Amino acid sequence: MAGVGNVLRGDDGFGVIVADRLMREPVPEGVRVIEVGIGGIHLVQELLDGFDALIVIDALDVGRTPGTVVVSRPDVLDVATLTPRERQDQLADVHYATPERAFMLARALDRLPSSTWVVGCQAADADRYGEGLSAPVAMAVDVALCEVRRLIAELGIAWTG
Repeated sequence: MAGVGNVLRGDDGFGVIVADRLMREPVPEGVRVIEVGIGGIHLVQELLDGFDALIVIDALDVGRTPGTVVVSRPDVLDVATLTPRERQDQLADVHYATPERAFMLARALDRLPSSTWVVGCQAADADRYGEGLSAPVAMAVDVALCEVRRLIAELGIAWTG
């Protein structure tokens, strides 16, 4: 699983903070927790090793109340269906990629696990400069941790941390 975000941009650091909390626990065998920051290419590089499942934790803007945690399966664009120009537009700068663009590239490389989820939290303000989550997003960290553990359990892996 991968925590995504920028801890210097307020609520955008949500995924990184959740991943950090998970890394402080005993992680079950077969589970790997990483923090990829804002570099989508880092996530793709990690996926080159091959994984059975992927959980990405990130701040989102889905029009919900700040602090709302949502679990979803991403709808990943198949770059093979795009013209060469559209591919270039979509994947030109994967270094600063969103998770969606990283998913596209990983899928194009046949490295995106079929079991892929996003555990996201509606941000109150992901554009604010400075460290620290807003109060509603900070309260959602424990909810996200529970959702991650639930997804891991659905894969048949017990998380006792």
